Order: sequence, then structure tokens, then C-alpha cells
Amino acid sequence: MNNPSLGLQIQSLPDNPGVYQYYDKEDKILYVGKAKNLKKRVSSYFNKIHDTAKTNVLVRKIVTIKHIVVATESDALLLENNLIKKLQPRYNVMLRDDKSYPWICIKNEPFPRVFSTRRMVKDGSEYFGPYTSFKTVSTILDMIKELYPLRNCNFDLSATNIKNGKFKVCLEYHIGNCKGPCEGHESFENYQTQVNAIREILKGKLQRKHARFQNKNEGFCIENAV
Repeated sequence: MNNPSLGLQIQSLPDNPGVYQYYDKEDKILYVGKAKNLKKRVSSYFNKIHDTAKTNVLVRKIVTIKHIVVATESDALLLENNLIKKLQPRYNVMLRDDKSYPWICIKNEPFPRVFSTRRMVKDGSEYFGPYTSFKTVSTILDMIKELYPLRNCNFDLSATNIKNGKFKVCLEYHIGNCKGPCEGHESFENYQTQVNAIREILKGKLQRKHARFQNKNEGFCIENAV
């Protein structure tokens, strides 16, 4: 590390979760990241040669390090996402790869599907997250599936298509994972009631009737719902 000032800045970082921000000599934002341990994460940028040339260039440009301490790693994830959207740091765009955080989507469509995704599409769908891991998302979706049997097909379940008998129920209907809205076996009103209940779960409003699933998965909790 050629800049003694950076060494002092790193030493002053706490061992807490938070968000770090890198600035260049003109005080322009370069990069925003999250960390479970701020000091350890930021130090890792300066004690090795990185795999990509862009990351090595980024490190050479860093002059100032700013940070925000938060209570949990999940809070750091949410703050990181918000700051990236607000500040649009150059290197967050340049270094973006396939490692994006998962969301849970309630699709904007007749008889909405509920599923995990890494992509947010501006089509009126609702997104909850981001979540720190796919394991958390999988646990939540398993709970939803057990409580509310929704469809997982991608058919266009418009009123006209259902009335005209365009679709037939699949195995999911026969094994009880879906109530067959594609053939009109379930009304839109009943289906939407289930979707509304799921929406409340994703907002963190767990009710007593969900306790049996929560108890089966000791330590599980809904996190990062927005």
C-alpha cells in the first residue's frame, strides 16, 4: 500500500457490519460495498493482487474510504443496494457480474405466480428483498408453498383462455400443490386472497397460523422484506 493515509483509514475501521465507500482524489464515488466485518473486508482489497484488471485499477484509484456502521449484515445489504441506486458508482457498474442478490417476486399477471429471481423487471410486479442467500429464499418459498398452493406454470390465465378451456390441469393439481385455476377449479377471488396473505408474510407480518412451519425450521425468520 503506497498511501500511508489509506493504512490509517483502514486501521480506524471497526469490526462491525456496514457499508464502505471508496472515493478517488477528486472525491468522486468509485465503489460501494457491504461487509460483515468492515475492517477485514476493506483490508482484503489492499493485501493481494486481484483476478481482474478492473479491480486492480479500482484499488489504485482509492484515496478516501468512508463507512457506515449498521446493526446486521442484512441491514448492510439493504443499505448497499439503496446507495448503489442513489449514487451509481462507476465501478459497481463495471464490476457487476452474475453474483446478484435474490428477490421474491409476485408477478403482475392473472393468478400471480410467486418465485425467486435475480432480475427486477419493471412490469408492475412486486419484489421483496434483496435476501442475503438463496437458502433463505428457498425456505420462505417452501413455507409459502406448504401454506398456499399456488400455480407455478407460466400459462396466460386470462378469463377468456380459462373460459375457452385452453389449458388442462397438470400433475401439480393432482398432487395437491395447485387448485387448478387453469380449468376454473379455483376462483380468482380465492386465489387473490392467498396472494394477499403471502404479501403480508413477505412484509414480515407472520400470524399465529404460520407458527407450526416456523417451529419446524428452528432459527428461521423472514428478513429483508421491503
